[in-house]
Amino acid sequence: MLNTLGNLLSLTTFGESHGPAYGGIINNFPAGLEIDQDQIQYELDRRKPGQSAIVTQRKESDTVRFLSGIFDGKTTGTPIGFIIENENQKSKDYDHIAQSYRPSHADFTYDRKFGIRDYRGGGKSSARETINWVVAGALAKQLLKTVEINAYVSSVGDIFCEKPYQALDFSLTETNEVRCPDAETAEKMIARIKEIKKEGNTIGGTITCVIKNVPAGIGEPVFSKLQAELAKAMLNINACKGFEYGSGFCGAKMTGKEHNDLFNTDFTTQSNLSGGIQGGISNGMDIYFRVAFKPVATILRPQESVDRDGNAVTVEGKGRHDPCVLPRAVPVVESLAAFVLADLYLIDKTRNINHY
Repeated sequence: MLNTLGNLLSLTTFGESHGPAYGGIINNFPAGLEIDQDQIQYELDRRKPGQSAIVTQRKESDTVRFLSGIFDGKTTGTPIGFIIENENQKSKDYDHIAQSYRPSHADFTYDRKFGIRDYRGGGKSSARETINWVVAGALAKQLLKTVEINAYVSSVGDIFCEKPYQALDFSLTETNEVRCPDAETAEKMIARIKEIKKEGNTIGGTITCVIKNVPAGIGEPVFSKLQAELAKAMLNINACKGFEYGSGFCGAKMTGKEHNDLFNTDFTTQSNLSGGIQGGISNGMDIYFRVAFKPVATILRPQESVDRDGNAVTVEGKGRHDPCVLPRAVPVVESLAAFVLADLYLIDKTRNINHY
């Protein structure tokens, strides 16, 4: 099973939703970095369940415990091992789907691939896997001291934050439960999610991420282009359906004259439709991208389906589920972006030390 992210800096994970714990091993993290464990826990708290009325009410402390690679508060250069224990599983909530396939879930494909599946909470296919990614990303953020990474919910269903990111105050993102820095739009988003939740239904939307202060020269020019590595990481997030950076799909409607970013004499550009990346390499401008998420597949309403033998059955979600993944996915997007940048930064540093 391919469960490792990264090239030089890598994360290998383990764990299932209703198993005893999640955890991972981070290889090639530089030695000597002083680690703020409170900041790591803060990032985990942003992702954990039960934090508001518009997310799953599963109660987990999501407390990380480091097993190796950190001594006297500093990284040692050896593999960083960590574990997060699961505390609030309710496996009986899934007994009714032990032999049935939920529509749009990984139940059928896991069964076909492995011949066996852990139906309790989705097993390895559960979005709880992302807890490992947040630990790794929180460490990567501390390595990238001058880089600013800010993600926020930019749409829920057909409700959009119409303001460009340059007009937003990212310090306001954490002031509401949907994590949209525009208060008026946030209120509408929250009301929509609560409405959907009452119906036993779910809803999707988008998250926008803005990365500032990335030096020019980060990213590999062929098969590890910066945008490709970011896209790969984002598209591995549960429920992710799309990725675009810079002008994205809107750029396909433009001419070259309209789209080209003209240079200033200080090597900044007059526009930034490239999204801070040219030729797969950062150009020093803001990097910005948008990630699309589908509605959560588990809905608390009856749906027609089939069992393992192909017999028609009716399935209905039970237990605790997110009506919308977006609020809890914001720290996941930031964490993966940080990990990708840290990986490519370290690769670049090994052969181009004069840049730093």
